Amino acid sequence: MKTTQKSKRKLKLVKHLALLIAPMFFVACFNDKKEEAENAAEIPVNQEMIAELTAPPHVPTPVGTRKAKKLIVKMEILEEEGEMTDGVKYVYWTFGGSVPGSFIRTRVGDEVEFHLQNHPDNKLPHNIDLHAVTGPGGGAESSFVAPGHSKVFSFKTLNPGLYVYHCATAPVGMHIANGMYGLILVEPAGGLPKVDKEYYIMQGDFYTKGANGERGLQPFDMQKAVDEHADYVVFNGKVGALTGDNAITAKVGETVRLFVGNGGPNLVSSFHVIGEIFDKVHVEGGDMINENVQTTLIPAGGAAIVEFKVDVPGTFILVDHSIFRAFNKGALAMLKVEGEEDKKVYSGEIRDDIYLPEGPGIQTMPTTDEIVASEVPAKSFEEQMEFGKQAYMQTCFACHQGEGQGIPNAFPPLANSDYLNADVNRAIDIVLNGLTGEITVNGEKYNSVMTRQSLSSDEVANVLTYVYNSWGNNGTVVTKEMVEKVKNKK
Repeated sequence: MKTTQKSKRKLKLVKHLALLIAPMFFVACFNDKKEEAENAAEIPVNQEMIAELTAPPHVPTPVGTRKAKKLIVKMEILEEEGEMTDGVKYVYWTFGGSVPGSFIRTRVGDEVEFHLQNHPDNKLPHNIDLHAVTGPGGGAESSFVAPGHSKVFSFKTLNPGLYVYHCATAPVGMHIANGMYGLILVEPAGGLPKVDKEYYIMQGDFYTKGANGERGLQPFDMQKAVDEHADYVVFNGKVGALTGDNAITAKVGETVRLFVGNGGPNLVSSFHVIGEIFDKVHVEGGDMINENVQTTLIPAGGAAIVEFKVDVPGTFILVDHSIFRAFNKGALAMLKVEGEEDKKVYSGEIRDDIYLPEGPGIQTMPTTDEIVASEVPAKSFEEQMEFGKQAYMQTCFACHQGEGQGIPNAFPPLANSDYLNADVNRAIDIVLNGLTGEITVNGEKYNSVMTRQSLSSDEVANVLTYVYNSWGNNGTVVTKEMVEKVKNKK
């Protein structure tokens, strides 16, 4: 009993000591940071240098071991029309002619002389708020500039990290929503550790008068923005900015560093690379490093630095893991990795087996002369449409949707479909045997997989008759005999 009481007294003492020491520890950390910032303010600059600015996904040359300099940054504001996705135009407001704006790379102790130029063809005044700035409005109060004018202000880079910059002219949300954001990196003295590849990626949410995919020049919709109902959530300003021929690249064995920002204006990003694990994450772009991370949160107006080594070849998909944003609104990019395979790390497909949910044995059911309801042949066009709609809602609805509109960038539309209407036998064959590979439907390319459907000949005839006689299609009536003819060709 005495030992137990003694232990309790010791534990209580330890707790008291911890409570006393913790504030001292935090005060010490705060003082260290304060001292670092004060010391950074005293770092001398001895030369003038024009800053290298780059458009995404590229970044300027690392600072390395260079001394602090007077860094001249010249950035032009441009309001110009661009393409959000195929056939959808949008007037972007930009820093440097790109969304996100030009990447700025500095080091602690630099004296940045910032020249903000508003092109004379622009319609509106703008300014810039750099989160790396210690000063009123992050520079916004000193940089309000009308079209055809230029403003100059300066600041000292005190704190290392990856920081967002954006326009802060009222209405602030509107200026940001139109693409006025970017990243400024402040490297520590001596620079960041060397890596093989570096890229610049920034997420943003966009709000248009028309619905997602509605063609033509789309103006900004303030009410949607206030309600946070984004039509597009994209990397680097548009759908597909970093896919296909525009994908970022690396080779097996290389270490990749991504400077990832989130301009918002509203949505938090759940940044993830499918098939990779982040070896290091500079949390919120600061000093704290987390390791072995699957997905990292990047707040609106925030950033993160992620690093990982690529061990196997292939195409790795970068997404906002709020996943409908990726596959339905555009927050998707690609990293293409070339090199030798490593079967120890990833084998690839070993075999393709048949999966039988009820086990491998052949099973039979008692038979009767009664016909299963789903196998009752339709006696009229009206019954075909009724049975076909039932089959469609059970089998096709999830991918092709209730009105046959499909899912953009994933599953093609069946409504008013030139591909479907061109060849009924091809449509029958697809339902019977599935389809893999790229096809073009109504001018849009799709590259997904449709598995073969477990439907009887009557059900295939019914569901295709329903589809062909709905949503502006050509009215073909498909019969069981037509299905059997295609089936027997195999």
